[in-house]
Amino acid sequence: MKMKRTIFLLLLFLFGVNQNPCFGEPWDWQTGIDVDTGGLSRDNFSKGFVFGTATSAYQVEGAAKTEGRGPSIWDVFVSKPGNIANNATADVADDQYHRYKEDVELMVKMNMDAYRFSISWSRIFPTGTGQINYKGVNYYNNLINYLLERGITPYVNLYHYDLPEGLDRAFGGWLNSQIVQEYGKYAEFCFKTFGDRVKNWMTFNEPRDIAALGYDNGIAAPGRCSVPFGNCSAGNSSTEPYIVAHNLLLSHGTAVKIYREKYQAQQKGKIGILLDFVWYEPLTDSSDDISAAQRSRDFSIGWFLHPIAYGKYPDSMEEIVGWRLPKFTEEQSIMVKGSMDYLGLNQYTAYYMYDTHQPKPNITDYQMDWNAGFAFERNGVQIGPRANSEWLYIVPWGLYKAVMYIKDNYENPTLIITENGMDDPGNLTLEVGVHDTTRINYYKDYINNLIKAMKEGANVVGYFAWSLLDNFEWTKGYTSRFGLVYVDFQNLKRYPKMSAYWFSKLLQHPTN
Repeated sequence: MKMKRTIFLLLLFLFGVNQNPCFGEPWDWQTGIDVDTGGLSRDNFSKGFVFGTATSAYQVEGAAKTEGRGPSIWDVFVSKPGNIANNATADVADDQYHRYKEDVELMVKMNMDAYRFSISWSRIFPTGTGQINYKGVNYYNNLINYLLERGITPYVNLYHYDLPEGLDRAFGGWLNSQIVQEYGKYAEFCFKTFGDRVKNWMTFNEPRDIAALGYDNGIAAPGRCSVPFGNCSAGNSSTEPYIVAHNLLLSHGTAVKIYREKYQAQQKGKIGILLDFVWYEPLTDSSDDISAAQRSRDFSIGWFLHPIAYGKYPDSMEEIVGWRLPKFTEEQSIMVKGSMDYLGLNQYTAYYMYDTHQPKPNITDYQMDWNAGFAFERNGVQIGPRANSEWLYIVPWGLYKAVMYIKDNYENPTLIITENGMDDPGNLTLEVGVHDTTRINYYKDYINNLIKAMKEGANVVGYFAWSLLDNFEWTKGYTSRFGLVYVDFQNLKRYPKMSAYWFSKLLQHPTN
């Protein structure tokens, strides 16, 4: 206990947790506690490799009901009792809307090169279309300008789950093809307004989760599903996920087309999409389980990457889903095919998969269409230690296999790891929370596996840690902490964890 107290006092001294860590007395990030990088440094990466950290608007901005922001589908979802742990809301979250300079200074201290953040559509267009909220526009202008002033490159994601509620209410949101036109107008406004300074764009974060969690089992906004698959008041789990995914792909293709035809040559930027990819490993060496793992990859990352790479859905999806899977017209296929300058990959974990082929009941859904089951141990050995979230097992080799799979099956695209991280319980005290050695080891092992993939030819040009701050973690509310920075949600003070110091040391430039 005495030793634990001594370590904590040392952390208090090093990280300045009794004061504002950015605007109080300066801390010495380069001396003091010896955080072992395991031999990792910028020397392990090619010149120009980008390191950054990431957040999303809804999880960190707060100011949800101020200065003209309109409600999103997540505001509506959050307002329903029982949807979020402890019925928490994101009305305040980390209040980055008012504290963005403080957060940028934290990135500078960590020696980060870039910041990946998202724009709240309803902060700019309160109803999703029409009238512009210039206070919201001004916020993003200020954030972008301050990032550049402090030497941090902005990577801007146009959509991270938070559709304006006005569009969902007006015509069904992602279920209606009209959304493609509205998203295109929103995207073009952002290109025109911010593109003189933003050179790295993403159209969507994890479109698979938008379709699957929001429209298959209803555990995310807007909470639609068939009765057998979740507690929803409306929805059709057998068709709606596929309709939504199709409209997301067409919206992505439309935005990329607009950018390339009207803005890219002058602004000299790049545009891509962010896809999540759990690595699916066969549970056994049987042909059935090997096929089950491959179907799982087809129905997850292949659902979106296959059309972007090849202009069509994976063969296994076409065969299994049949008439329920929308078809691309020839013109749409041409538009979607090749619609990325780079691919963002969100990679956290890996699962074992096994075959579950059996006669279909009268009603099916997206998840049942996989004909695959999930397992988290093999021969009595767990696939890896579990983090706080029930879905997150620490499996570093999963990152290596995921990256190599994309290299080998999708013509080795330019790849950025856009999310990678792990969470601790939300109720950790400051004393325990800042001493996050498990997180340091997670990053160390995953980055080493990334380096292995790069040495074997994977075209990876950047890595973003999730997340900069402990934040509003969707349905888990504040019961999950992914941040490099501990946030006291009673007063919103920021306290860098040991992992923040670890990145600062790893990312030192030779001249520092």
